[in-house]
Amino acid sequence: MDIFKLIYEHDMRLDTLRERRPDRDQPDTQSSLEAFLRPDPTYSRFYITGTRLDRERFGLDTLTHYSQVVDALQQGLEGYTFYTEKPGTLSTLRNVLDKVPVWSAVVLSREEQPDPELIKELSIDSESNVGHRKEPLRRALLKKHLVLYKERAHHGFDLHLFSKENIYRDLFFPLKALTSTPSFRFFSINGRRIRSEKKFYFETWTLDRPPHGAEEVHPETVL
Repeated sequence: MDIFKLIYEHDMRLDTLRERRPDRDQPDTQSSLEAFLRPDPTYSRFYITGTRLDRERFGLDTLTHYSQVVDALQQGLEGYTFYTEKPGTLSTLRNVLDKVPVWSAVVLSREEQPDPELIKELSIDSESNVGHRKEPLRRALLKKHLVLYKERAHHGFDLHLFSKENIYRDLFFPLKALTSTPSFRFFSINGRRIRSEKKFYFETWTLDRPPHGAEEVHPETVL
């Protein structure tokens, strides 16, 4: 059985990605006033993962229905072009996942081609995480790019997606269509309520009574 999980966090303050300046002793009153008077920009992030429960394999690409999940995600990301550190573009999400190594950053854009140096700055490695790339991530999101990471899982890889706009609905409906597939269960999960490893892997011990914040999606589910 496939357990697919779309973990989301919305309305996260973009300012938390700003590079701090500890050497600044005096607050900038004018900047503070301007920040108070203008809307506080926010962003969303999505962690996309799965478990092949019958074999206890953890990672999006371990799923029996991995190919269908990638097609559904592609549908949700329709209209975006994929850019990596290498010159040129990749036309589909499947091409991206087949070709880019784990820890690489992929920038998705509908209009402006991203700066190759920005993509290089966004990439991480096995000794770091996306939290170490706050400032380039903030710059990419302000340009309305999406930023996608292919991250290491126990037995394969997962995906970590960042967006200034809340694209949950775009992803949700194509993925929901898969819930009529036998042996495929889809859980939409509020990441702010799933903070422990035990809750993250709830399917291994309490699948029929998921923790608060994890909602199973059915064919009849409505938003």
